[in-house]
Amino acid sequence: MKVTARAELAVIGGSGLYALLDNATDADIDTPYGKPSDPITVATVGDRNVAFLPRHGRDHRFPPHRIPYRANMWALRALGVRQILAPCAVGGLRPELGPGSFVIPDQLIDRTTSRQATYYDAGAVHVNFADPYCPVGRATLKKSAAHNEISTTDGGVMVVIEGPRFSTRAESRWFTSIGGAVVNMTGYPESVLARELALCYSTIALVTDLDAGVEGDHGVTQEEVFRVFGENTAKMRGVLMDALATIPLDRDCPCAHALDGLKLPIELP
Repeated sequence: MKVTARAELAVIGGSGLYALLDNATDADIDTPYGKPSDPITVATVGDRNVAFLPRHGRDHRFPPHRIPYRANMWALRALGVRQILAPCAVGGLRPELGPGSFVIPDQLIDRTTSRQATYYDAGAVHVNFADPYCPVGRATLKKSAAHNEISTTDGGVMVVIEGPRFSTRAESRWFTSIGGAVVNMTGYPESVLARELALCYSTIALVTDLDAGVEGDHGVTQEEVFRVFGENTAKMRGVLMDALATIPLDRDCPCAHALDGLKLPIELP
């Protein structure tokens, strides 16, 4: 494994956020699971080394179901990353969560079907995933949004679907009926792979549209998603840069101890 840089923190950018850091250098990393989505860029934010990885690739060549999730998370850990902020675009499943809303989820429901969602294909390695997001990361994102005068919904269930198609009206109504607040295509297995590597992982979600079954006479369009994310990119950047500068580096959260007492069949980087 070739590791050319070190970082403590990372941001995984989603649709519309393909670059974040200025004066960055590329870190070229191979992993047992192949190459990550793109070369990871590393730069300094204040006195902290930060890595950035566009999950879809800089040219958005990877659709949600083809993203090399295992390679991405492994490569970040190999760089020294232990805390990840993962912004994403989502559809709103409640009328009050319209385009331009920001949500900091505290739960997820996995509705994906074909993704490799574990590093542990041998032995008994069952990680606690009751609370999928880091409480420290979530609190930091909330404070950073408030510091940037951005209102957020604190908490909510993110339903993760396989994609790349959008939901039917019946599906989105069902997602709402089981408690979903927003719907997304990339939040899983990214989150559980982070937990399997004892990494802190938290997300801030930008609502780009109301999902098909919520209201309105048209379904979701890709053009609409990209347009709304583009209109709010500066706000998202502000929150992320603030959070990177203020998140505590000493980890005192359950994520850091996710693998305590477990016998791993592989050696972690």
